[in-house]
Amino acid sequence: MAGPQSTHGNFKDKAESTGASMGAAAGRKVGEAAERAQQTAGSTTQRAQDIASNVASKAQDTASNVAQRAQDLASNAASKAQEFASTAADRAEDALSSVGDRMSSWGSSLRESAPREGALGTAAGSVAGSLESGGRYLQQHGFNDMTEDVSAVIRHYPIQSLLVAFGVGCFLGMASRR
Repeated sequence: MAGPQSTHGNFKDKAESTGASMGAAAGRKVGEAAERAQQTAGSTTQRAQDIASNVASKAQDTASNVAQRAQDLASNAASKAQEFASTAADRAEDALSSVGDRMSSWGSSLRESAPREGALGTAAGSVAGSLESGGRYLQQHGFNDMTEDVSAVIRHYPIQSLLVAFGVGCFLGMASRR
């Protein structure tokens, strides 16, 4: 039989062997836990990156949609304004033609009802001719033609145009004081 020394040595060897096995097993468990923690961290990081990418993509899509809607609204507003301006211009042209028609009509009426001879007849004929001529001009020409004609007159007669403008301004100033 073995002595107490030898039992003690076997027990010590077994304890050391068991401690070493347990240490190795604990080390493996810690290593496995660390590996799982690292995998979880990696997958969490990937998920966070995917979520951030999705959020950025959705934000970009929303911004693009908002910009497109704003552009559509601006285009619609411009189209409506152009349509309104065109309608207003057409109405103004119609009104101008109507005024021209009335002027021609007044000229014809004046010519028919005025005396044919004498100073009064000559003056009435001159006024009637001017009304008819002005009426035809308004019926045949639009605002663009009129502005071009006025510009041409001002270019040909600049000093006279300034004097007429000054006279009209003085007349309007006196009329507004009353």
